[in-house]
Amino acid sequence: MDVLNLLGDGLLNALAPGNLLAALIGALLGTIVGVLPGLGPSTTVALLIPLTFTLQADSSLIMMLAVYCGAMYGGSLTSVLLKVPGEASSVMTSIDGYEMAKQGRAGPALAISAIGSFIGGTLSVIALMLMAIPISNFALKFGPTEYVALMLFALVLSATLIGNSLAKGLLAIGLGMGVAMIGTDLQSGVARLTFGIGHLLDGIDPIVAIIGVFGIGEVLHFLAKRRKGETGERLALKGRLMPSKEDMKQSAGPIARGSLVGFLAGVLPGSGSTLGSFIAYTMEKRLSKNPEKFGKGAIEGVASAETANNASTGGALVPLMTLGLPGSGTTAVLLGALMMYGVRPGPQFMTEQSELVWTIIASLYVSNLILLILNLPMIRLFVKILDVPVRILMPLILIFATIGAYSINGSINDAWLVLIFGILGYLMRETGISPALFVLALVLGEQLERSLRQAVYISKGSIEPFFTHPISLILILVTVAILVYDIIRRRRPKKAA
Repeated sequence: MDVLNLLGDGLLNALAPGNLLAALIGALLGTIVGVLPGLGPSTTVALLIPLTFTLQADSSLIMMLAVYCGAMYGGSLTSVLLKVPGEASSVMTSIDGYEMAKQGRAGPALAISAIGSFIGGTLSVIALMLMAIPISNFALKFGPTEYVALMLFALVLSATLIGNSLAKGLLAIGLGMGVAMIGTDLQSGVARLTFGIGHLLDGIDPIVAIIGVFGIGEVLHFLAKRRKGETGERLALKGRLMPSKEDMKQSAGPIARGSLVGFLAGVLPGSGSTLGSFIAYTMEKRLSKNPEKFGKGAIEGVASAETANNASTGGALVPLMTLGLPGSGTTAVLLGALMMYGVRPGPQFMTEQSELVWTIIASLYVSNLILLILNLPMIRLFVKILDVPVRILMPLILIFATIGAYSINGSINDAWLVLIFGILGYLMRETGISPALFVLALVLGEQLERSLRQAVYISKGSIEPFFTHPISLILILVTVAILVYDIIRRRRPKKAA
């Protein structure tokens, strides 16, 4: 009952005219930002920090959190309509979402994204409210060895489920890890894989690679198919715009499971939303009675990935509020904003600043509801993108992607890099190598290397901790079991033939 009273007080504060307006502006801005490749939620929240000098602490934080939630949904728009993910966490949404759009089902794809986002975001806030402290205590048990085992598990699981060839899946992961290693070694200061190019000393921004592989790569692949006569002049819109009863029935389980997976992934510092969407998607493919339809327009794939993506927002706030540790790039920016007001999140934050805490939690409910109300009626507007002739749409995507890559760091070199990755993405499609696995390895590569080095340093060069720590041992055993099972499963049809 105390929790309900505190939540009620928080809702009264969140629904105050000034705070409600802040949530509305943040939700709109976040959705628009999510559409733009390169300009993600963390960047936009950082740009909003100067507003904290003119707004009250609660209003500014409400606006920033609304941007965070809105950007998570906004990334699904270009993922579904153009197969250009604005963020790494939107990659999995694009796999089946774009296929649904090509089949004339862009409306149901976007609608289920909005519904899944609302349910996932709302359930994650409920979990944040009820389970913050217990889950944070469990997350404290994750050291470097556990993180290494977890990321290896995610990579191997994805390699066994995405694509038709395990060898090509592992090759995609190897390529992604190789690109992640480009830059200056932070420990030794040695340049790695830079080939004497000064711009590469700072490494390659994952968003540049994502825009190139998925945006420009898709354009080149489409043009190649058109030259062979395998595609038409334009992507036509047809069919209903809202999901049918059968769509809702098929999406119910993925939304429920995606909410849980996304929240738990968000609790872990690092790429919580990215890891959550990948695990949720691959889990649904494993559980499906018809796994072959994934990658060909399965609404379950869109529902699971987009729900997990948004459910990670509540999870990422768990370590921030209870431990003072940011669970994502955006919560790291939020931590800086809180500190500007003299507020230091930590074990005592929930009690000493309870009014602010419960206002923030209540505002998340409000922001998710605003996003649902805004985005469902706007589906008709968004799907009009598909009515643009291909001869106009494809050059626009090229311009859109190049400007997005340039805007990240204001460097013309990133514009050249995005073109190079576009060619790489095209070659990967032509040879059957999964761009999604490449991106997953690229995003997780730096964190995997850092955690591996920390684990080896702490153990003085020994790998024993990987097999003596219970969590890492379980994850490693499950990873090996999945790999062995997949090899046996793939060999059986050959023997039968």
